[in-house]
Parts: sequence; C-alpha cells; structure tokens
Amino acid sequence: MQPSAHTATGQAHAEPPADAPPVGARPVRAPVDGLEVRMAAVKKDMDARLALAAVAYEVNAAHIDTAPVDWSRIGAPMAPGAPLPAPNPYATPIAALLHRASLRLREVGWCAGALRDEDGSLCSQGAIRMETGGDRRLEAQALEVLLEAIRRRFGPHVESVPAFNDAWAGGREPTRMMEQACILADARGI
Repeated sequence: MQPSAHTATGQAHAEPPADAPPVGARPVRAPVDGLEVRMAAVKKDMDARLALAAVAYEVNAAHIDTAPVDWSRIGAPMAPGAPLPAPNPYATPIAALLHRASLRLREVGWCAGALRDEDGSLCSQGAIRMETGGDRRLEAQALEVLLEAIRRRFGPHVESVPAFNDAWAGGREPTRMMEQACILADARGI
C-alpha cells in the first residue's frame, strides 16, 4: 500500500498545540483596560456631565429674583392653632352634608340621649341638623341614607338613627357609620 499524500506530509495526524483552546470554544478576550483605567474614564465622563449640569442650572435660574420676600404684603397669618378648612371630597349634596356632619361630630364631640348636650356635643341627628341650616328636607334625606348604611352593617332591626346613636357609649361607631353613609350617598349621586 502506498502512503497517501496527506499522511506523508503529516497534515492528517497533526496534533493541535498545547495552548490552543478546544475545538468549538469561544475565544477569551484579554481585558483591554484595567479597572483603574475604566474608573478614570467614568470619572472623566461624570465630571463633564456635572459641569454641563452646573451651566444648565445657572442658565435656567438666572431669571429668578433672589430678593427677600415681603411677608407683610402676603396677608394676615392664620391664628395659631386654628384648624385648616378641610376640603370636601364629595360633590353630591347629601354626601357633602353627611361629610360635614361627620367633621362636626369630630370637632365638637359626640353625645347620646339629646340632639345637643350641655357641653355642646352633638348626636348624629344633631350634627346633620346643624349642617342643614334648618332645611328639614335635606335632613330627612341624609337621615334616610344614614339609616340605610347602619342597617346594611348592623341589620334591619335598627329602628332609627337616634336609637342607633343612643345604643353606643362612645361616638366612634356612629361617626364611622356617618362616613359610610357619605360613601353610599356619593355612589348614588345624591
């Protein structure tokens, strides 16, 4: 048999060099820059960005007047300790009325057994009446929604708003039910 041309030249049986990567392996890149060089480049970039931001700030703030404010022209300050008027989150009349009555209960206090006690505290119906300004139609509508909210929570055996109010030793639950009635009235659009 005659040796083939490939065998004679040694190409067919040549061994790969010892430091060569295995066949199919991805070549590994040697890092071009060290960590210090990369950090220096990032610092240089950040310094340039900060310098640009400082110039932009100076340009954007150049028109702002830095003169001191004359507070005497602003208006009289509110009395210390005076509560800020709370915005009414409800746009519908009965929901807004119930919300104001709830705030009034929190402000002046809650009582049972009377529309208003000697300390000026109010029951649920008394707070609603104070907020209606004498409009008995609005008062009746608000009491109707409040009674429905109470019955939804405590059952149909509750006879009236005054009966519910007088059944409690504190005003927490009656006030909470008034807030629930606000949500109910608002959902109905009344």
